[in-house]
Order: sequence, then structure tokens, then C-alpha cells
Amino acid sequence: MEKIVIRGGNRLEGSVQTSGAKNAALPLMYASILTGEEIDLHRVPCLKDILTAKQLLLQLGVQLDDLSAGTLKIKARQIIDHRLHMKW
Repeated sequence: MEKIVIRGGNRLEGSVQTSGAKNAALPLMYASILTGEEIDLHRVPCLKDILTAKQLLLQLGVQLDDLSAGTLKIKARQIIDHRLHMKW
């Protein structure tokens, strides 16, 4: 296990912004089609895998709104098609 050793008599304060993980975001994006509820995902990284997942979900009829950088609102109330038509 790694550790951080801090020397000195000064108190530490502040915060660290961590990025989101695609391996956590992708399964949640795909699981959104199992519910009709609106889902908000925060700290979603902007990676090619995430963009591909968004395109797949859009083809199925899922509504995706980019609310701000790293935040997605997903609404899968009306799945219009169960087949994907990807152009590779």
C-alpha cells in the first residue's frame, strides 16, 4: 500500500478534484435502459468509449442531455428500437 508522509508542523487544508472513471460510467449508462426513471451521472469523462456509448443509446431512443462538463442526464422512457445500426 502506498502512503504519503507529511513532515512539518503546518496543518493541511483544501480539496482535490478527481476525475470520473469510464469503467464506472459505462455500466451505469447501459443500465439506464432498465428503468424509466431519469438518471443523472456526474463526473463522466469525455472519452471515445463514452461517446460511443452515447451514440448507441441515442440510436435506441434514449434521451441524453449534457447538462454541463462531465454531467449527463439520461431518460430511457421510450426505447424505439432494440436493434443497433452502427456504421464501422
